[in-house]
Amino acid sequence: MKRFFAGAAAALLAAALLFPMKAEAVSAEHAYVVDALSGRVLFERSAGERSLIASTTKMMTALLVCEQCNVLDRMRIPREAVGIEGSSMYLQEGEVLTLQELLYGLMLSSGNDAAVALAIYCGGTVEGFAQLMNDKARLLGMTDTHFENPNGLDSPGHYSTARDLAKLAVYAMKDPIFAKTVSAKSVKVGDRYLTNHNKLLWRVEGADGVKTGYTKAAGRILVSSAMRQGRRIVAVTINAPDDWNDHARLLEEGFSRYAIRPILKAGDRVGTLEVEGGTRAQVEVLAAEDFSYALAQDENTQLALPGPGFVYAPAVAGAEAGYVYVLVAGTAIGKVPTVYGATVEQTPTEEPSFWDKLFHRP
Repeated sequence: MKRFFAGAAAALLAAALLFPMKAEAVSAEHAYVVDALSGRVLFERSAGERSLIASTTKMMTALLVCEQCNVLDRMRIPREAVGIEGSSMYLQEGEVLTLQELLYGLMLSSGNDAAVALAIYCGGTVEGFAQLMNDKARLLGMTDTHFENPNGLDSPGHYSTARDLAKLAVYAMKDPIFAKTVSAKSVKVGDRYLTNHNKLLWRVEGADGVKTGYTKAAGRILVSSAMRQGRRIVAVTINAPDDWNDHARLLEEGFSRYAIRPILKAGDRVGTLEVEGGTRAQVEVLAAEDFSYALAQDENTQLALPGPGFVYAPAVAGAEAGYVYVLVAGTAIGKVPTVYGATVEQTPTEEPSFWDKLFHRP
């Protein structure tokens, strides 16, 4: 199985080797761009600073509904979900819609009313649903995120970071219902015609999500995703006056400058170890899994076997032999498990003779 280095391990090992975009070319106060498959950070600016996140909050709302509910379920809209301030899909009390239709109203029209309706259906109350949101954030490693509502209305205790929003988007786009919802350009819900606010769906090749956001206090916020030749790039900008152009440039640069390249295949020789007390002096070490990574054309990788450089016999072919680190410019970007390529037995010791035993000769 092909191995991509991602998630928490990537955060520890992957170097933020950024593409050379001029600072003035990106208007955002906070930004983060990541290759979703390899976990490589392609660009960042103040990505760990907490900020208001407006309607990009609705990514978490939609994800929880997709994971915990049957989107074909129908719900009667309660009074509590009608007339919510801000953007709306204009729900009417008592009308009946499927959760999928509400998801379209949530993610295409950015309906704050749809967010409240879904929160009540999924969490019982808005407060109960907010707790589910925070529980999921912790599971995803969103350590600088806290939710107080399902729609992103400004609140001092409701915040996230560009890096955390990227983690959420990368994870959420793996859910087929979520991905189908956010990639829809327009849908008909009853008598409503809903058009996606995400202009990148029409402007950028392969764009397939994710969510816009805006309040006066938060500024313009955008989380985008694009897929080309099996490779996904996710970009996040916060407080970006020119966000559409920011994302178009960031995504294009990510695809044009970097490409996923196979670095190791299972069975590739990655080095040798000296064998102490063995019938052979050395044993080959082989990669146990495939490893690929997003690399620029002018980048090269190196391999490093940690440890003392030797092993005590016996070494058994196919047995675990530790890890090999993959380096770019001297920085570890991943580690791949290894196995011994051959069996090396222990050197047999001679049995003492009768006379040696009798006279206690060594």
